[in-house]
Amino acid sequence: MSIHPQPHPLAGKTVAVDLGGGLVDYTVEDWWDRVAGMSWTVARENPACLKYAVRAAVGRLPLDDEVVYGKSGLGHLVHVSELGGAR
Repeated sequence: MSIHPQPHPLAGKTVAVDLGGGLVDYTVEDWWDRVAGMSWTVARENPACLKYAVRAAVGRLPLDDEVVYGKSGLGHLVHVSELGGAR
């Protein structure tokens, strides 16, 4: 796995995402691999990674490392395909 060399273009911005209960404001921190230094797929017992694994399975989201970490209350992983426009 290669860590993204540059910050995500939406880092620090708030976007609209659906985390399973309708659209919410989500503030992007950065690519998950830049935040954690590893792929989400090997982050054992991390609540954000476990929740994303369930959402990915149910929603048929890609299982690649094109995910960002951010917050909407608690921390969540979101695939780039789920990101709405900046608010």
